[in-house]
Amino acid sequence: MHTANLGEATGNTKRWDYWAILAGDLVMSSVYSDIDVLGLADVYWVHLDSGRHGGRSILLDAGAGIALPDLPGTAPLTIAIPDFDLAIVDDEHATRLLATWSEADGTIARLDATVVRPDHHESVNVVIPWSDELFTYTSKQQARPAFGELVVGDERWTFGGPDAEAWGVLDVGRGRWPARITWNWGGGAGTTNGRVIGLQFGAKWTAGTGFTENGVTVDGRLTKIGRELEWEYDWDHPLEPWRVRDPGGQLDVTLTPRFDKVTDVDAGEDLSSAVHQVFGTWSGYIVTDEGERLEFTHLQGFAEEARQRW
Repeated sequence: MHTANLGEATGNTKRWDYWAILAGDLVMSSVYSDIDVLGLADVYWVHLDSGRHGGRSILLDAGAGIALPDLPGTAPLTIAIPDFDLAIVDDEHATRLLATWSEADGTIARLDATVVRPDHHESVNVVIPWSDELFTYTSKQQARPAFGELVVGDERWTFGGPDAEAWGVLDVGRGRWPARITWNWGGGAGTTNGRVIGLQFGAKWTAGTGFTENGVTVDGRLTKIGRELEWEYDWDHPLEPWRVRDPGGQLDVTLTPRFDKVTDVDAGEDLSSAVHQVFGTWSGYIVTDEGERLEFTHLQGFAEEARQRW
């Protein structure tokens, strides 16, 4: 429903589709992005209990093969180079992620995941305006059922299905960004008392714009939260709890982290990225637009702070 007609590269135009799959002890993610100055595609996985993780990242020169359509989800996102092959393909019912790659030690790995789009499943879609020239559209889609398998060498994990919850997360980004930005993002999904709950939170990057990317879903129905949320966490101790609270009383949740995915890239004055992305479980309560209060424990999820210079 949203056409991201950004036109030609301007130096600050950013386009990406980011996927994550929360599958109990296993988390997988993939990004396909064009940030004007370069293209990036990757696949990542981590086993939360053991801390084992792997994957592969590919950086390409601007215009060297990464392209995203103006209307998200309407064209396959593909890249095929030696030791890395990725395809993200949508139809009206689901998205399929297919990837094969070589791990750092040469082990061959592959991912085959399907993320279902249930009928009438709602999501958070907003344009954040920093100025007349700088703005971005984002679609945040939480609590989409997922299933598939990850194979790394001789090891094979299956996920999803009736006996093993797995949830897909999509972050669509299309916009023109400030050269420096810091954001929080968090989300998660799970079932409690037969209800499917999805969590979607943001902070910092939307402050002062009058818009937010905050909301919760219950059985696919969205309750949008227009207020800025209060985040409590310690950048220097990211494995301590992360608390997110609505001053209006519609939610108060705490993430207990199990693993911290650290990104620390400094490629010079104009390009760096520092991120703590923690994975764990959410506990707390939410209140829907209809006034229904739902309490839960151990919903799968994540939270992050990202500091970007690009």
